[in-house]
Amino acid sequence: MKPTLPLYDKDYQLWLEQTIAQLQTQDFSHIDLENLIEEIKSLGKRDKRAICSYLMRLCEHLLKVKYWEQERETCIQIRNRVSCLNLCEETEMLLETRFLNIRNFRLQIQLILKDSPSLKNYLQENFIQEYQNGRKLFLDATGMKSDMIPAEPGFNLEQVLDENWLP
Repeated sequence: MKPTLPLYDKDYQLWLEQTIAQLQTQDFSHIDLENLIEEIKSLGKRDKRAICSYLMRLCEHLLKVKYWEQERETCIQIRNRVSCLNLCEETEMLLETRFLNIRNFRLQIQLILKDSPSLKNYLQENFIQEYQNGRKLFLDATGMKSDMIPAEPGFNLEQVLDENWLP
């Protein structure tokens, strides 16, 4: 005979609805406490991963804006060598998209911080690491040499989160 799987493993949504009903009716003796604790832990981890991901992408796009002139010059050099490619115009059109992405990542971070203001400390603790991750993405996307972009940010977290600031 097969062992019966707990409701949590068989039908997550039904488990969730049942757990909410048990909490609302204070039926604590029947709550699947082990899985409830794991779910609550994962909520905090999810927000931490999300806010760091947004910060990393925000840093990547801020670098793209800051260094877009150098990226554009690289495109001009490439275009002079390969006349069939029209990379400069494409790069300039990307600038507007980068501004939109910067706004989007800032808004996403603000939404998470509105619900969990204490995560701002977590952002500060992880700022350098997420800048460095964003820098790696930037270097991969642009093909620029790593020695051209500082390993340490030339801006701080307050500036990064300020909707009126651009490098």
